[in-house]
Amino acid sequence: MSVIKLGLISILALFTVMSFFSLMMPSTVIVSRAVDIYAPTDSIKYYVSDLNQWTLWVKGMNSKLVTIKSAKEADLGRQQLSIESITDTTVVSNWSSQTASTQISTIRFIPAPERHLTIVQWQFVQKLRWYPWEKFGSFMNDKILGPMMEQNLQNLKRLSEHQIVQLDENPAEPQ
Repeated sequence: MSVIKLGLISILALFTVMSFFSLMMPSTVIVSRAVDIYAPTDSIKYYVSDLNQWTLWVKGMNSKLVTIKSAKEADLGRQQLSIESITDTTVVSNWSSQTASTQISTIRFIPAPERHLTIVQWQFVQKLRWYPWEKFGSFMNDKILGPMMEQNLQNLKRLSEHQIVQLDENPAEPQ
């Protein structure tokens, strides 16, 4: 009986310590990536502001699990994506699911006409609840989202610069 009591006290103490440390952690996580694209802002914005065009540059948008309902709404398996606003310089979308916090994605267009390019900056912002497992789990956001964002921004760059984009899940290895 004393072993069970010791185990329960240990679990409670561990949960208390984890909760204390999680309260010290930030409640907002931002993952951001950027790319220079040698194309006018309007031509890039065309591919970003319509979810039907995302199939050309976002890996996984051609999956059988993805249902594009309209130019501004899509179901991505267990996640919903909706474009909330489009301005001259931004496209803001919500990525939500029932199991995780909603993430707000902002794609910014920063024109640099003197260099004949547009800087495209993509960021995800996630507001976290106080739950320790949610805060500790957020450490992986940059490692999970970052490479996906980099790859998709490179695809957008190639598409906007009229180069070949390969979205295959398992591209053939060069020989």
